[in-house]
Amino acid sequence: MEHNSWIRKAVLMIKNMKFQNKLMAGYLLVCVIPLLSVSVIIFHQSTAGLEDSSQDFAALYTSQIRTSLNEFMKEYDKVTKSVLVDNEFIYGLGEEKERSMDELVLQKVAIQRLLMRVALLKPEMGTVMLISRDNSVYQYTTATSMVNENALLSQEWYKQLRSSDDTFFISGLHDRSYYEAKEEGAVVTVGRVLFSSGGAYAGILLIDLDPFTLLQLDHAFVLARDKYGMRVILSNRQGEIVYHSDAASGRLSWKQVLESGADYLKDDASNDRIILSGSTQLGNLFIRTEIPRELLLQKINQIKGVTVIVILTSILVITLISLGLSYTITKPIKALRRSMKQAEAGQYMPIEKDQTHDEIGSLVHSYNKMIVTIRALIEDVYIAEIKHRKAKFIALQNQINPHMLYNTLESIRMKALMKDDEETANMIKILARMFRLVLGKEGRQHSVKHELEYTTNYVQLQNIRFDNKFRLDIRIAEEMLQCSIIPLVFQPIVENSINHGFQDYGRTMNIEIEGVWTEDEEILIRITDDGVGMTLDKQEELHALLGGADSDKYKLEKMDEPEGKGLGLKNIAERIKLHYGERYYLSIHPGVENGTTVEILIPKI
Repeated sequence: MEHNSWIRKAVLMIKNMKFQNKLMAGYLLVCVIPLLSVSVIIFHQSTAGLEDSSQDFAALYTSQIRTSLNEFMKEYDKVTKSVLVDNEFIYGLGEEKERSMDELVLQKVAIQRLLMRVALLKPEMGTVMLISRDNSVYQYTTATSMVNENALLSQEWYKQLRSSDDTFFISGLHDRSYYEAKEEGAVVTVGRVLFSSGGAYAGILLIDLDPFTLLQLDHAFVLARDKYGMRVILSNRQGEIVYHSDAASGRLSWKQVLESGADYLKDDASNDRIILSGSTQLGNLFIRTEIPRELLLQKINQIKGVTVIVILTSILVITLISLGLSYTITKPIKALRRSMKQAEAGQYMPIEKDQTHDEIGSLVHSYNKMIVTIRALIEDVYIAEIKHRKAKFIALQNQINPHMLYNTLESIRMKALMKDDEETANMIKILARMFRLVLGKEGRQHSVKHELEYTTNYVQLQNIRFDNKFRLDIRIAEEMLQCSIIPLVFQPIVENSINHGFQDYGRTMNIEIEGVWTEDEEILIRITDDGVGMTLDKQEELHALLGGADSDKYKLEKMDEPEGKGLGLKNIAERIKLHYGERYYLSIHPGVENGTTVEILIPKI
């Protein structure tokens, strides 16, 4: 269930993605998934090929080592057999008869000659020794140090050779402690057991060799060995190390190899090396070639790094291309969406940029034609409404001659003064001012200051009528007084406050008109009273009425609308929307306990 819920959420999220993001994600998936698949396949093929080629090279390398060691063992088999040419001499070593001093001297000279002849067969031989059945040691050496006979006979490796059943053998690595100079380093010993004519043990021939001489590889193979980090270990039948390439190359000392011994021959359970094995034809030596997987992994990681860089670069290029393509497709759609939102807000503006000739461009072109048609129709209705209202206003003005009205009101005021009726005279004077403000604005700008004068005169009339029950407090800066405003805005609101908020004749009603600047340098007017306020039903009715101002602003007035209904709050709200735009408004905010606040937002003009 949780899994299905997660899938539903993912599907819903994809559905709610922006169209541009969907396009870009689609391009990326279509391009990146094949790219990743191909890259992974190439990477695995490359790594597998690298490991295979490494094993092939190791097998070739091992084959060359086997060939070289076979030649080596054949040559030293012949060298050690060369002493058997002097059969009588060998038979003499095995005889158990006492010899005179002269015979012993001749025998020693003959042995020395034999050993010298053997040493001259191979230049790499350092010391050649012959040990008779009675443990007499004869030696010939080209080195600076002679062999200590007693030390030699006590060596463990020598004792093991004496007890071995092999006629031709090669010993494991051993130190040079039996030399008188006790030099550091290691040697291997090649030898042959000598028998008398009767098959009895006659002696043993030993040849000490430097381990370097066991493998003679060309330079190209040595470079390839170092490149792949390979190492070669040779061992004999007894499991003793005869040669170690790391010691031969200087990575390890021969002393370390001697101390570690057979540890180098153990199978690695961690599988961190590729191991190839082989042996010589005579079976005396076993070859072990190792390739560290760590070095191969380094090369594989290099391939991986290059692959990742290629993938990331490709993804970056694909992303940029996807952004460009999706932007090209979604740009006209976004412009179309913005224009639609403007149309929703009452601004019918076509998309004026050049469009492409594809399906989207054709859609935008049709939309522009529709917007132009709608705007023309709305302008016709709007102009008709303006003409209607202007004609109505002009007809009203034509019915009233301002000069005749002013003269008549002045005559009435003078008659009231002659009869000592100053209150009536003042009311007529204030009324004349109001008519002068309203009827005398034709062709001139109407300011906040004029609107306040008209409202002040209205409140003065009401104070005469209701015995000074209204106090008007104006808090508007001088700069704001000079700003333009449509006429008949403040007075109808104050009139509503008096008509609906004044019920208690026992106290004075306070009305405050305050003007403040907003953060956008616009004019916010608050008209606040401390009257009885309004009920919840009245609040809902007024909010619904004002909410319809935006949709009714372009509608024609009803011809049968009853006279005397007045402009009203909705009329003011409609005129604000028509004159200043959708951003500006009239709103009502009831007080906490009583009173009402009306807010008007208009631009600074």
